[in-house]
Amino acid sequence: MAEKLERSVLLAPGSNWKMIEKTAASSADAVCIDLEDAVASEEKPAGRANVIRACQELDFGNKLRMFRMNGLDTHFAYRDLIEIIEAVGDKIDRVVVPKVNRPEDILFVATLLEQIESYKGYSRAVGIEALIETALGCVNIKEIAACSERLKGLVYGPGDYAASVQMPLESIGEMDENDALYPGHRWHYVMHALVSAGRAYGKQVTDGPFAGIKNLEGLTQACKISRAMGFDGKWCIHPGQLDIVNQTFVPSLKDIAWAQQVLSEYEAALKEGRGAISVKGKMIDVASLRMCQHTVEKAKSAGLLN
Repeated sequence: MAEKLERSVLLAPGSNWKMIEKTAASSADAVCIDLEDAVASEEKPAGRANVIRACQELDFGNKLRMFRMNGLDTHFAYRDLIEIIEAVGDKIDRVVVPKVNRPEDILFVATLLEQIESYKGYSRAVGIEALIETALGCVNIKEIAACSERLKGLVYGPGDYAASVQMPLESIGEMDENDALYPGHRWHYVMHALVSAGRAYGKQVTDGPFAGIKNLEGLTQACKISRAMGFDGKWCIHPGQLDIVNQTFVPSLKDIAWAQQVLSEYEAALKEGRGAISVKGKMIDVASLRMCQHTVEKAKSAGLLN
């Protein structure tokens, strides 16, 4: 069975019930209710209550249901996990842990989740996604990706990462005059580090948000770049971004047709006792076959193939 895609993750502030309702009715593959940056300190308890209410009252359909907890360097973090997971842990798919610096951060959350699940008698384990948005998190990315089976995904946090490494950034996700100065892609190192670590340890890899809500051309370009780098999807901060993200992070009809042709001709060659083939003048090796298999699997997950 093809794995469910996580192309688009739509965020909503935990303190804004109307926006949470909109995420449930949206075309996103996943929703993430934010209890961290988008919620003021005095509204944290109300935010937790909204996560619980959303899981109890709203129909999210087939969407993955997540919430971003507060950082482990705050006293809000443990209450986020205990209150929400004890109440609706059987309805939560993932917990997003912000500013993950070390594998111990993930192991702490995983241990607390395990204890709560045992206490409540839940039969299904809640997954974790690690938000990598600090220099230390980037340096430790391999150890973080490898530390726990409960860790399902890595997410790139461009805003806080830029601040952490002191790289000037005018708008999260958008290109600015600093990008024009640099002879290359300024964020290539950290983005590729996430993708390579994620692929090495079988994790989903998601690009961070794009702040220019009205800059759809810029969003399209950003999505194309992150997909070309190997990302599975992107965080969205507005429903108007979903169509572009969903359409970009799936194989094109051209890619699907090529993949199907390669797999078909290779299968025919094997039946004839031939091990190597050429398709449209291109030599096909094992790596080519794997790429084509991935293309077909993603197309099936997106409903583009039966």
